[in-house]
Amino acid sequence: MTLDEIKAPVEANIAEFEKKFRSSMKSSVPLLDTITRYIIRRKGKQIRPVFVFLTAGLHGGVTESTYTAASLIELLHTATLVHDDVVDESNLRRGFFSLNALWKNKIAVLVGDFLLSRGLLTALDNNEPGLLKIVSNAVKEMSEGELMQIEKARRLDIAEEIYFEIIRKKTASLIASCCACGTASAGAGEPMIRKMWEFGENVGIAFQIKDDIFDYDRSLAIGKPHGIDIRDQKMTLPLIYLLNHTSSSEKRWIINTVKNHNMEPERVNKIIQLVNESAGIEYARTKMTEYRDKAMIVLKGFPQGPYRESLENLVIFTTERNK
Repeated sequence: MTLDEIKAPVEANIAEFEKKFRSSMKSSVPLLDTITRYIIRRKGKQIRPVFVFLTAGLHGGVTESTYTAASLIELLHTATLVHDDVVDESNLRRGFFSLNALWKNKIAVLVGDFLLSRGLLTALDNNEPGLLKIVSNAVKEMSEGELMQIEKARRLDIAEEIYFEIIRKKTASLIASCCACGTASAGAGEPMIRKMWEFGENVGIAFQIKDDIFDYDRSLAIGKPHGIDIRDQKMTLPLIYLLNHTSSSEKRWIINTVKNHNMEPERVNKIIQLVNESAGIEYARTKMTEYRDKAMIVLKGFPQGPYRESLENLVIFTTERNK
């Protein structure tokens, strides 16, 4: 199914959410309004709000609390992306200029702070401390995951279990918070909220492994792999597999390349070739499927219906997308 077809049961909710989200970003400062309009016009696939509304529907129906949850998550997540672009010195975000590229670092950081404060106020103004706790925990996990990745990139000694801990924190915790908040907003109890957090975590891990495969897999129809993770000194699952299944001399050459020669196309392409010649891609796909299947098992416990069907297809979409 296409993402538009997956969204169908909550299409009206997403449209209403967009209005509320735009309203939540309004300010009395003209420059800030200009920047937030720029952010809104360049929104992505909106997978996070879709998870929120579908999980709410699965547990009884969308409520006013669900709109608060979706806005809270989107505000805090957008704040982290703005700050990430400053930290990474990135000039592009989804193919468009980042805020720091257009308005410089100082303004970008302050806009990120504004979005963070709007998220906190959205929860407090609507008397939703439970939702705020879920999302704040996810932001804490994301920050820890980023710092773990930076720390490990210095030594390049990452083990497979550390890789999974990093992506659980850095990526999966956000999708987990979407599912937990959607569930909580529909009035479900704590055991079910925890169960849906785990569901979202499994989806998020599968999603990140798919992202990591993109950088190496020459069989995909998206063009040549770019080796961006190698240039960023990120040790992802296909490369970790190769390092664990190669000779000690080749391992030293690979680590030396990632650490000291990661901007040299010939050496980067050689690593991509070695990953493809090993079983690294297949191994990563197997692990991705394991986590996807764990998420699917949770959904099998719910009655058939449009919300469950769309969630199942959304899980499949995250692991079969081509970009």
